[in-house]
Amino acid sequence: MAHSIVNPAGLHNPVPFGYSHTAAIPAGTELVLVAGQYGSGPDGAVVSDEFADQVKQTFRNIETALAAHGLDLSHVVQLRTYVVDHDVTKLGPIAGAVQEHWGTNPPTQTLLGVASLAAPDVLFEVEAIAARP
Repeated sequence: MAHSIVNPAGLHNPVPFGYSHTAAIPAGTELVLVAGQYGSGPDGAVVSDEFADQVKQTFRNIETALAAHGLDLSHVVQLRTYVVDHDVTKLGPIAGAVQEHWGTNPPTQTLLGVASLAAPDVLFEVEAIAARP
């Protein structure tokens, strides 16, 4: 792994919420930027109108994008998450998916509530930054 994740003493424990406070990337590390992915199948159509299903598919799509560069989710240092009509009930599926993929060492993450995304049936979108060792 080309980066380190640190959750400093003096800040709350963010891990149960599906993120970490800081990530450090060593100089000379190549970054791979993944454009916003959403819960679509290979044809671009949204796989489900259920929020939790879109979350799961979105992370599968990020895995596919990273694999094209020889990377996997362990290389992700930051997520930028967009949620249509965000409310606290949506945090569970997001945190659950992050914990499933990253366990107790999740990447940094910023969540933004938005009015809409690129298409009316897209409820969730994530951008990722990964570091190649």
